[in-house]
Amino acid sequence: MNEPKPIRVVIVDDHSMVRAGLATFILVQPDLELVGEARDGEQALRVCEQVLPDVVLMDLVMPNMDGIAATRAIRERWPHIPVIALTSFQEKKLVQDVLQAGAISYLLKGVASDELAEAIRDACAGQSTLAPEATQVLVQLAHPAPGHDLTRREREVLVLMVEGLNNPLIGERLSISVTTVRSHVSNVLSKLGVSNRAKAITLALREKLVA
Repeated sequence: MNEPKPIRVVIVDDHSMVRAGLATFILVQPDLELVGEARDGEQALRVCEQVLPDVVLMDLVMPNMDGIAATRAIRERWPHIPVIALTSFQEKKLVQDVLQAGAISYLLKGVASDELAEAIRDACAGQSTLAPEATQVLVQLAHPAPGHDLTRREREVLVLMVEGLNNPLIGERLSISVTTVRSHVSNVLSKLGVSNRAKAITLALREKLVA
């Protein structure tokens, strides 16, 4: 009976020490095979074209072409090649951007070796693995915080509502008509999903919508 072929992996990272550490990790995994390395996104595209790996381990912050752009390019050219984002960074925008670019998984570089190996196997099988930080970002995207869609003017009105100002005083402070203030207050209540000013103020303080 023939043994299954090893999963062919490409490492993309601008730090040679990180690449060396990942290479050593892959070498000791009997079902993984290192078939290429790249120091930036541009080189990653050339390597992928040459070797057509099964999985790519992709750093995000790199010179020339970053990991997000490289992930998007790889997924467009070779949609069958899964990309695992492997990074030291936990910023919400990075997580959002690389997942939107097509990365199947998002892991931090401190991940345990057995977990990384399992993530590579899962990615090859089309299954996603997300660090808790990435999962939290996805939850926030699916359920955005109250007030995320308030305009700048509506936030200004909300701040003055929290200060206890009524509509005429808010209009005077912002140099707008009372009718315009009423419209902004109505929009604030609607976007916050509350029925009156008191509830809006309570929500604004609880969710720290005002400084």
